[in-house]
Amino acid sequence: MEARTLIERKRNGGRIDAAEWRSLMKHYAAGEVPDYQMAALAMAIYFVGLDRTEIGALTDAMLESGAMLQLDHLAVGRVDKHSTGGVGDKVSLVLAPLVAACGVAVPMMSGRGLGHTGGTLDKLEAIPGFRTDLSLERATRQLEAIGCALIGQTREIAPADRKLYALRDATATVESIPLISASIMSKKLAEGLTGLVLDVKYGSGAFLPELERGLTLARTMIELGADHGCPVVALLTAMDRPLGRACGNALEVEESIAALRGDGPADLMDVTYALGAEMLVLGGAASSRNEARRRMEVAISSGRAARKFQEIIEAQGGNPAVVDDPGLLPQAAECELYLAQRDGVVAQVEPRAIGRGITALGGGRTRVDDQVDPSVGFVITARPGDVVRAGEPLATIFARDAAGVAAGRRALGESIRLADEADPPLPLISHRVTPAGVAVWASEDEEP
Repeated sequence: MEARTLIERKRNGGRIDAAEWRSLMKHYAAGEVPDYQMAALAMAIYFVGLDRTEIGALTDAMLESGAMLQLDHLAVGRVDKHSTGGVGDKVSLVLAPLVAACGVAVPMMSGRGLGHTGGTLDKLEAIPGFRTDLSLERATRQLEAIGCALIGQTREIAPADRKLYALRDATATVESIPLISASIMSKKLAEGLTGLVLDVKYGSGAFLPELERGLTLARTMIELGADHGCPVVALLTAMDRPLGRACGNALEVEESIAALRGDGPADLMDVTYALGAEMLVLGGAASSRNEARRRMEVAISSGRAARKFQEIIEAQGGNPAVVDDPGLLPQAAECELYLAQRDGVVAQVEPRAIGRGITALGGGRTRVDDQVDPSVGFVITARPGDVVRAGEPLATIFARDAAGVAAGRRALGESIRLADEADPPLPLISHRVTPAGVAVWASEDEEP
């Protein structure tokens, strides 16, 4: 097939049909279409877009380029969660063991850091020995045994997407709704799910900052799920400030462990419980979000959720003792407080600046093959709206050397803004999107 013809046609506003998508993705996965041509096509899609039929065809083509998890024999529901990416977003590390402890199988496939956002795989690999490169066969056995597997995208699953995902980050074409939708759904549909919950971020730190674009993305992925008989529910959550306090791989693992033990930050727990309630209802383990919330609270208070995380860590080669002693996680060589320079109100904690700061400290990537230092990052105690006094700690910098501390101070200076007054932050959860439509968020406590 002639890739140049498809690039030219899409550049000029034309359509690519399903058979052409299948052929293109098959040849791309086989290495027969060069990256420079796919980069050109991705940029054409970024500017011109794809119609709904094309998005479905691209999703199917990437799905069909690889294998699928075969989990129909499991007696329980199989539900995953996906976040579109944020800073301090360690929800997956809390949610997967929590939901599995409540009786739903969680085959969770995650990614690495992309742009300014953190990656679940990088966080998990901060746990000494933890492996995310499980084969489909091993992941299936683990799901049968303990009800959860936390894996990366293997060469077996949607290999065309695997190549295109890395290319999009390098070519500034990440923020395309058709490409985001097809990428996410091709991987999730390959997991053989009976349900999927989406955490669609909006706000200044999200890939799609505008609420309307987030809603469009949610609706698109819900429709793609319906095409394949997979019910999808999406929540729109705020990313105009980091989620929780910890930002950085090992620091976020430590905060996740605290959350599984009942001591997580309120915003992290609110988002986790909201997404988990949707997962338990879709998985058939609860009849309502109210019931699901109660079941999760019991799983945490009884210690079952933390024990499930230990089971997962041990099954994937990690040291389960970190759940009892987070001091076994990688520790930064340098630690320094960041203090308020004046009296005032915290008007902003800008997540993009924090994400870029973590990369500057060595905790993120500017190239796919960069090595990540899991120990570095920030613990940010200042929240938008807080009244602070000069000299009061706003955050702590964790770095590997003095140069890292200086870089951390610059990042926090760019991110944390004090003023005489502050506008309220975005609602933590704003909307719930289902096949029935878009509704303003009502918590499970307000559920009819």
